[in-house]
Amino acid sequence: MKRILITGALGQIGSELTGKLQEIYGVENVLATDIRPIENKDGNFALLDVTDGERMQQLAKDFNADTIMHMAALLSAKAEGNPLFAWNLNMGGLMNALETARNLGLQFFTPSSIGAFGPSTPKIGTPQDTLQRPTTMYGVNKVAGELLCDYYFHRFGVDTRGVRFPGLVSYVTPPGGGTTDYAVDIYYKALEQGSYASYIAQGTHMDMMYMPDALQAIVDLMEADAAQLEHRNAFNVTAMSVDPEAVAASIRKHLPDFKLTYDVDPVRQGIAASWPDSIDASAAEREWGFQVKYSLDAMTADMLNKLREKFAHA
Repeated sequence: MKRILITGALGQIGSELTGKLQEIYGVENVLATDIRPIENKDGNFALLDVTDGERMQQLAKDFNADTIMHMAALLSAKAEGNPLFAWNLNMGGLMNALETARNLGLQFFTPSSIGAFGPSTPKIGTPQDTLQRPTTMYGVNKVAGELLCDYYFHRFGVDTRGVRFPGLVSYVTPPGGGTTDYAVDIYYKALEQGSYASYIAQGTHMDMMYMPDALQAIVDLMEADAAQLEHRNAFNVTAMSVDPEAVAASIRKHLPDFKLTYDVDPVRQGIAASWPDSIDASAAEREWGFQVKYSLDAMTADMLNKLREKFAHA
């Protein structure tokens, strides 16, 4: 990677990925794009609706990009509220990004998700290659996206790569409509209110990862030797499998009076219940050296410290 165009650069992942790529490859070599404008953005920025394929390709061509990272998507809970819009945005945008990569000979990355699994998928130690029959529009989009990326690699030789992200925890961007976002909001509420009412039920385990580990995984996969990649797209990655009480217990090591209650949201709980309890990331470890630095307790300590600093400067 030398010249990188990012779609969805103001989203949960894109907002932090942009900065990391600027640090590694140079501010001048990263073009951030999004559908909404932003002021005081460091580096190159352009407005882009990902459903506009012609503009996407022209931006990539004018920037002389060699890589496109397609991060624009409507997340799980919001997608259930508007499935037609989710399909048009998630799949239309992905097709435009893949076509841009094919026509210009670009390396390509897009994330999949544990949402690509469904209730019939093995829930414990979910394998890299397994049954995928999701019951949400977001999950359907992700499975279709995984297949499309494989198709563009085998049919057109596009250097497509991707991971299946678990829930991502970050202090930079607020929750954005994902089912796993309770694991972000709980830290905010712990400091602001000393309590949190979880919309995910007690005992519901889901995989999570701290954002710094997620960003490093993207870079490591994109820089990996293509000859070592047996799967190429949709690698399982994870750092921990937790339920709300495990996160609360970790928080209480720093805030002993923190209280966790439950106000379960049937929609998001239904989505969470259809996903794995824990996934197997051994293929990513074997094929491109995937590893993480942050355990639950290490993530909690850093989240609380960073959020205190954020609130102090608000």
